[in-house]
Amino acid sequence: MTAAWILSITGLLLAAAAAAGWRLIRARNMQYWLGSYCFQRESLPDVDGAGQVTDVFIAICDHFEPECYGVSHERAIERVSRWVSDYPKRFSEFRDSSGRPPQHTFFFPADEYRPEYLDMLAELCAAGFGDVDIHLHHDDDTPENLRTTLAEFRDTLFYRHNLLRRDERTGEIVYGFIHGNWALCNSRPDGRWCGVDQELSILRETGCYADFTMPSAPSDTQTSTINSIYYARDLAGERKSHDTGIRARVGQQAPDDHLLMIQGPLELDWTNRKLGLLPRIENGDLHATAPPTHRRMQMWLRAGVHVAGRPEWRFVKLHTHGCKDGNLKMLLGPSMQKFHEELAAEANHNKRFRYHYVSAWEMAQIVHRAERGETDHGLQSSPSLLSAATTD
Repeated sequence: MTAAWILSITGLLLAAAAAAGWRLIRARNMQYWLGSYCFQRESLPDVDGAGQVTDVFIAICDHFEPECYGVSHERAIERVSRWVSDYPKRFSEFRDSSGRPPQHTFFFPADEYRPEYLDMLAELCAAGFGDVDIHLHHDDDTPENLRTTLAEFRDTLFYRHNLLRRDERTGEIVYGFIHGNWALCNSRPDGRWCGVDQELSILRETGCYADFTMPSAPSDTQTSTINSIYYARDLAGERKSHDTGIRARVGQQAPDDHLLMIQGPLELDWTNRKLGLLPRIENGDLHATAPPTHRRMQMWLRAGVHVAGRPEWRFVKLHTHGCKDGNLKMLLGPSMQKFHEELAAEANHNKRFRYHYVSAWEMAQIVHRAERGETDHGLQSSPSLLSAATTD
């Protein structure tokens, strides 16, 4: 066999391998973010290393859909009731490094609104275990209808249920947001599950203080910006305007007409490979077969989500669908209790590691404290919200 023949066969095999690899990448929609993962990563201090104390802020942002899978109203009531009754029983005993109990943010879908669901959740939040913000599923929408939907649901939560809060600077009612089906800013290639290209502007106009939708991988709505806290604004004539933006940074004010985007971790998990070869995607999703663990926590920390210039403050924004039956059982069961125990054990063992349970609102306020160069994160030992919030 000649050298030319060997080179030809080798070239064909390499081309076939490359084509197969590309198909695998596209099958998981990794083409949207793999370049950022490989080439735009910062070197950050090791949380386990010597030196500065690392404060880790953990927010669980729940796509809380009591009626998911088309269950009856009675079954939906049972789901919400279990959250309200079991959460304090399971987690009241745990305290973070600030002396606060676990927090859970219920992003409630406007399209599933029934007052009895929110009345129950308001009791749990008033007891100091969490917060409520806004979730929305919509399709083939218009800017006018979206603006009305968000404003009306915002006012209902505030005036009818004593939820949300007013911004102490502007006096307006504010809310955090997660987009249903991940399709923020009409980002699906087929245009489904949204319909409004200029969604960021409407969110800001109606009082949204931050978006918590990302990461959405393996969805094709995933942005090229990953593991980041940044600001995005609508770009005329473009969908998916939040694909890139301006990084949040110490000493830098929030840019005008931009919305704060707080992302969760997005990593490749090489220790949990599919077929023993391909790394799985770690996207901070808590579900029945993937509860939070110490091993996953190390990956979330390695993602290094932080405000530029303040690497010792790490932000871990997790997500879940807490009313899916399997997820509900895990989130209110021994697996979640074990995770809180592991956090306490880590903090006891490593005095340079401090962890803090926060709501989505609190996480956004801590981002702004970092931007202002403050060294105090503002969390108190009581489970009440940060002092930046005021309500009527």
